[in-house]
Amino acid sequence: MTLPVSRAVRRNRQTNDTVVLDFEARSLRRRVLTSAGGLRFLVDLAQMTSVHRDDAFILEDGRVVGIIPAEEELFQVRGDLTRLAWHIGNRHTPCQIERDRLLIQRAHVMRDMLIGLGATVTPVTEPFDPEGGAYGNGRIHTHEQ
Repeated sequence: MTLPVSRAVRRNRQTNDTVVLDFEARSLRRRVLTSAGGLRFLVDLAQMTSVHRDDAFILEDGRVVGIIPAEEELFQVRGDLTRLAWHIGNRHTPCQIERDRLLIQRAHVMRDMLIGLGATVTPVTEPFDPEGGAYGNGRIHTHEQ
């Protein structure tokens, strides 16, 4: 049986189905995925791509499969966010930056460092969608047009 194929990712809120992927799984080039509705399909992109909330795989047959970030075990960080974000970035750690908090993947070494810097660090379970690299380093976000 031939699988439906997606060779394109676009921002799209009108979807036929969804697929739930964690942060690591949202960096892909070629992979077979299974949607929430049970559809197995092949993602076959031209290059490694990071996909995010509100993105969708466009299948060659016209169906659209939306991407939903999976809930993950994270640390919520509060305190002097500018200073704390600098220290997190200095360690090349993925970080979701929000107005009143930072989110990072759970790593006890990072937790201990941040607490030592005066942060309040709380375990949470939420979707994780960190910032990409400014100069193409690390995770970057691209869309075919």
